[in-house]
Amino acid sequence: VTKSITGMKVLVIGKNGQLGQELMHWSQEFGVEAIGTTREECDVTNPTQVREVVERVQPEVVINTSAYNLVTEAEKDPEKALALNAVAPFRLAQICVEKSIRYVTVSTDYVFDGLKGQPYIETDHPNPVQLYGISKFAGELAVRNTDANALIIRTSAVYGGPTGSREKKGNIILYFLKEIQEKSELEVSSEQVISPTFAGHLAAAIYQLLHKQAAGGIYHLVNSGHCSWAELAQEVVRLKGASLKIIPVDRGGKSGSLRRPIYSALENTKAKALGVELPPWPAGVKAYVDSL
Repeated sequence: VTKSITGMKVLVIGKNGQLGQELMHWSQEFGVEAIGTTREECDVTNPTQVREVVERVQPEVVINTSAYNLVTEAEKDPEKALALNAVAPFRLAQICVEKSIRYVTVSTDYVFDGLKGQPYIETDHPNPVQLYGISKFAGELAVRNTDANALIIRTSAVYGGPTGSREKKGNIILYFLKEIQEKSELEVSSEQVISPTFAGHLAAAIYQLLHKQAAGGIYHLVNSGHCSWAELAQEVVRLKGASLKIIPVDRGGKSGSLRRPIYSALENTKAKALGVELPPWPAGVKAYVDSL
């Protein structure tokens, strides 16, 4: 018998992030009582504060959306990246195990090196090529070794929320929409293949996994299919009926000296087997652009 998540109390850590905003929004659809915290209210790098929040809220589920997502900055500030992406998820896992709380944490396609040349499935072996990916993989390992029941959600190229990510000052779709207004042509990298994912669809899929009482472990939740950043830009231009010319550029998977995985598209096999699937990526882009 599936235990419905209706009425379940869920603590969303990072409610102002792109995924956090959508988890708060979608909680109503699923009849979930979502209590969200901001970075100021619950600093995940402060274990005492985290414990106080969890003890006050007494949730049945904790969804940790907080992360250090500045890929280039992580190389300069490895301590901060590891504190947010590895140590904090580990500490949360410890608290959740101690209090019998279901734990969900979010990881990334950047745990892979991109050399497979086709979409990665959940059992493929990670091999991150930059410190950001290393910090996220360390977080995955720490959580898996602490809480076998935890859901580790890998996703890719997430966008969502009316203003995007505070940390990144927007998101890729909002950037393309701005460039449509201001430019006649735009160079966009063509060699990196990703699975762009609308945070609204991702949030709904996370609630569905919880609803189905999915076994602990790693799940790839992405809008299905894959494309390059240039193809993503072209789709936004097409949706808006705009005249911006997208010029695909092969940057060799580099931004400056930083290595990025060339092919980091993900494939959802495990959640799909449970009946949890996200729409194709162009539908995600359309849903997001319409929501704006």
